[in-house]
Amino acid sequence: MEEQEDMSMAFQLRKYHAPDFTEAKFQTAPDAVLVPAPQDKTAPDHFHALSIFPEYFKIHGTWLLAEDSRMDCVPVYQDGRVLVVEPRNLKKGDLVVTGRTENCEDGIYVHPDGFGSINQEKDVFAFRQNRSRETSFSRDYDELYDLLRYEKAHGGYVVWVMGPAFSFDSDARNAFSRLVENGYVNALLAGNALATHDLEGAYLGTALGQDIYTQESVKNGHYNHLATINRVRQCGSIPKFIEEEHINNGIIYNCVKHQVPFVLAGSIRDDGPLPEVYGNVYEAQDAMRNHVRKATTVICLATMLHTIATGNMTPSFRVMEDGSIREVYFYCVDISEFTVNKLTDRGSLSARGIVTNAQDFVTNVCKGLGLSL
Repeated sequence: MEEQEDMSMAFQLRKYHAPDFTEAKFQTAPDAVLVPAPQDKTAPDHFHALSIFPEYFKIHGTWLLAEDSRMDCVPVYQDGRVLVVEPRNLKKGDLVVTGRTENCEDGIYVHPDGFGSINQEKDVFAFRQNRSRETSFSRDYDELYDLLRYEKAHGGYVVWVMGPAFSFDSDARNAFSRLVENGYVNALLAGNALATHDLEGAYLGTALGQDIYTQESVKNGHYNHLATINRVRQCGSIPKFIEEEHINNGIIYNCVKHQVPFVLAGSIRDDGPLPEVYGNVYEAQDAMRNHVRKATTVICLATMLHTIATGNMTPSFRVMEDGSIREVYFYCVDISEFTVNKLTDRGSLSARGIVTNAQDFVTNVCKGLGLSL
């Protein structure tokens, strides 16, 4: 492995500070009100909806953390635990927490500064507080390199969410392949387009009919992605296509080779699609969440739709197997300032944005980790 392992020890996670439940507001708070769901897929009136932050609920006199949190889901009390349930998965009779306050008034406490990031003193007036093309990202890159080394060394779960832009550039495909090979990718979430054009690049040397290096259009190249999809469907699956066509490069090839799981969520405009693409959006959402609920770092690149979808599933914290609570790191990388800042507008307040070409970003990350292309 061509990497700088000795640099991974510099990074340290911020320590989680739980609420002080001996404070008067916790001691005098009432129990949360539990109301049975009136029917399947329906919450009771005045239901509580979760945020990205740790949330505690006072039930039978004890404050309980909703451990596996997700924004816009509802807390359900069952067998001494607070479960996090999508409204579409509610069953009649589920005991749903009700109440719309956040500071113990209804036995509900939202804890936004457990990692010490919310209440830091800041000037009331200051320049350049949002993320833009003028922002300096040098420190962000360095911190990301250290974070990825830390995740690899400590058994983290790094989820990458990617649009199709990478498949159009040979260096970007090579760079991400190197990240997969060297253990910096634990799961990939994408759509039909990324997989299709990446496999087209490996199969025919083009992406949407353009050479992936020279960007020159080839004759009848607009058929190439359709021919690729058709051939994969003839083979029955992506792994079988890779085997039969002797594919030996690319993002999807390396995910299959190194047993990195990927979820391909379909959209209404998909060609084909490839056999592995989820056509049912809720099945796709469940498959994505299976990886997001394990994620310790999420990196979203050049896909507004999948970024916001993943952001809505990703809490700011993760309860680990040993019971400890650690921060979840979330990056949004896009050439558009609008996309980077929109994630925060949709509630993913802990996301860190980097405004840049996503192809350049993944190449820089590869080089920053000491990996050759």
